[in-house]
Amino acid sequence: MKNKKIILLVSFIFMMAAVVILTYGSGKAQSRPTLYWGSSGNNVTQVQQRLSNWGYYKGPIDGYLGASTFNAIKDFQRKNGLTADGTVGTQTYNALGLSSGSTTPAPDPGYQPSKVSVSGDNMLLARAIHAEAESEPYIGKVAVGAVLLNRVANANFPNTLAGVVYQGRALESVANGRVNTEPNNDSVKAAREALNGWDPSYGCLYFWNPSKPVSAWIWTRKIVVKYGAHVFGL
Repeated sequence: MKNKKIILLVSFIFMMAAVVILTYGSGKAQSRPTLYWGSSGNNVTQVQQRLSNWGYYKGPIDGYLGASTFNAIKDFQRKNGLTADGTVGTQTYNALGLSSGSTTPAPDPGYQPSKVSVSGDNMLLARAIHAEAESEPYIGKVAVGAVLLNRVANANFPNTLAGVVYQGRALESVANGRVNTEPNNDSVKAAREALNGWDPSYGCLYFWNPSKPVSAWIWTRKIVVKYGAHVFGL
């Protein structure tokens, strides 16, 4: 009888401990660790996969942060206005579209494949980016491309990239002819990344330079993010 009571007591303690562990685990997200040279695991794998998708990383997706991954991270950071130190902290996680607050991959609508043909529209988008944002930081170039692609997908705009680019006086560069300028490599790459689904504008439909004369209407738009001289809004 005594042994039976002990068994019941031990079973109850284990059951309660399991409940506490499961409750705690489901209610609190773990932060992603800062990644350094020599780090390994699932977080490194996700970073490598994202860098590979965007053309920064050509090595194996092996979950190990070695020389090639380190250099790819630095290249990505440099192109996106981040401190190029090869480590992955909160800012770099966020720039990669990887939530820094949980080890569980977050939903990332910015990476949905574009509905625009990559082969057919890459150069047109690159020319528009170059004309509108040549002197802007790289992430700002991609954001301009993303805005134009977001318009293609929006019912209030033409449903082709050419239609969006050449719509009325939507782009100053079309009016002054600068859209016909040959794009540089950065603009071509930015166009490709926007077409591949990177949207650092977070779904915005407009961008403008607050230091230039603009329609009063544009200031009724909600500003979401700012890169360089451009603000991006909905």
